[in-house]
Amino acid sequence: MDHAAVLARYDRELREGARADGPGARVERVGGVVRHVGDSAQDWNGVLWSALDERDADAAIAEQIARFGALGHPFEWKLYGHDRPADLAQRLLAAGFAPEPDETLMAADIADLDLDAGAPEGIRFRTVADAAGVDLLVAVHEQAFGTDGSRLRHRVLAQLADAPDTLVAVVALAGDEPVSAARMELPPGTGFAGLWGGGTVAGWRGRGVYRALIAHRARIAADRGYRHLHVDASAQSRPILERLGFAALTTTTPYVYEP
Repeated sequence: MDHAAVLARYDRELREGARADGPGARVERVGGVVRHVGDSAQDWNGVLWSALDERDADAAIAEQIARFGALGHPFEWKLYGHDRPADLAQRLLAAGFAPEPDETLMAADIADLDLDAGAPEGIRFRTVADAAGVDLLVAVHEQAFGTDGSRLRHRVLAQLADAPDTLVAVVALAGDEPVSAARMELPPGTGFAGLWGGGTVAGWRGRGVYRALIAHRARIAADRGYRHLHVDASAQSRPILERLGFAALTTTTPYVYEP
């Protein structure tokens, strides 16, 4: 895989060329900024891409604060390690943004991955297609990550209703107990399928469920004509992804602003 070429396509297709991902949401392109504006504060609101320099960065930051502040929406500036200017992170901090943990943007050519991994013994996969399935997905999310899942529930329910072909969500069950879950975004008109939200409850970690969920989603993406998988990997998931054939492209850090 040509890392520089894949990163350039990622920027062009998913960031600069981003499309709205929910009902009532819109993508706005103003100056050197591409931002996603949700229909409500529960939707994802944030800056996806920017082309700034030392002369216009502070004014662009102030404009985003004013735009989302007028809506009353907290928002995220999704900063990548290769974004410019080089001191953009310091400028965001000075403007009142709070950083969340760094992650690594990783990608793989689906054709290069070993997709033979199946569900471990005693585990079956359930595709999320209704509110009951979303409840299972959210239950895993809350147990695995220790965070409230209300925004996730809102987002997944809205996407299933408005654009079900752009989402694959899967819950791994041990009997009737949800033990792991993950999502995949399938943005139309791009070559990239995105892996999101992979989480496993504590008692089931290290048994191959996470790996099997990656292979399961990759097979679906390949069947639908996608060439690449991408994922924002935590420090815990990065080694697993590297063993599967994913490569690190850059870092990504969410900078969050609360109006």
